[in-house]
Amino acid sequence: MLRQALLAASDSERLGELVRTVPIARGLVRRYVAGETTADALRVAARLREEGLLVSLDHLGEHTTEPEHAEAAVDAYVELLKGLADQGLSDAAEVSMKPSAVGLHLDDGEATATANVRRVCEAAADAGTTVTLDMEDHNTVDATLRIVREIRRDHPELGSVLQSYLRRTEADVAEMSYQGSRVRLCKGAYAPIESDSYTEKRDIDASYVRCMKRLMSGKAYPMLATHDPRLIEIAGSLAVLNERPEDEFEYQMLYGIRPDEQRRLARMGGQVRVYVPYGTDWYGYLMRRLAEKPSNLALFLRSLPGRG
Repeated sequence: MLRQALLAASDSERLGELVRTVPIARGLVRRYVAGETTADALRVAARLREEGLLVSLDHLGEHTTEPEHAEAAVDAYVELLKGLADQGLSDAAEVSMKPSAVGLHLDDGEATATANVRRVCEAAADAGTTVTLDMEDHNTVDATLRIVREIRRDHPELGSVLQSYLRRTEADVAEMSYQGSRVRLCKGAYAPIESDSYTEKRDIDASYVRCMKRLMSGKAYPMLATHDPRLIEIAGSLAVLNERPEDEFEYQMLYGIRPDEQRRLARMGGQVRVYVPYGTDWYGYLMRRLAEKPSNLALFLRSLPGRG
């Protein structure tokens, strides 16, 4: 019930405005967010690369309702990609972006988002790196996958995200498991709809394992986004079983979550990519992180005025 409440709160504009106005402890936000500026993102990316980690940078923002905001998001990514190239970080850092941040929910949104994603992919190609298109709630899956298919005609390196909490994902994994296809598999951090989704953790985990087996035995490049020790262990076993070298798949984890495990896997020779968000629009992202681990809510509440 608490997880569902936090997910609902992530979509509440009124609550978001309230939280942004209180003197929330900056330590909690900094735990999960690199900072607010491109310079902050580049600084964290450089530090993580020095520690032997790969990076995926996400300029925070979603559900854009004005064309100029979508354009501003694209400009932010272009600036970021230029910074990666200028600082020699393109070998270790790519970018992640949400379709709704670049116009999916505008009038003629799919066409607008497709054009904007294409522009970012072109900037990434110039910088010598790649883009992964994030997956959002269940209502956007078909449109997002159509955008991926369209953009991959010219930019086959565009990564796609699939979420194991959705019942349809096994079929989507099967379709995406072709040579050169970069697929990030995650559990999903959006509110489930029972008819379309698995709602119990054991069922979501079981779906994740089924999808992971297909990816690890297929021709795609798997990007396994999980912090679950059991799933990480299964991933390692599947790599051995399928004779998949360590440079032909990667683990992905969120910035600020299980950093010691990230470094342990990297020391063992695994490729580990850290998903690093930055920007001012951190509220929805933070609420979903709390929903994934509701015990963090106590820390959040203690940071509010009048709390211990």
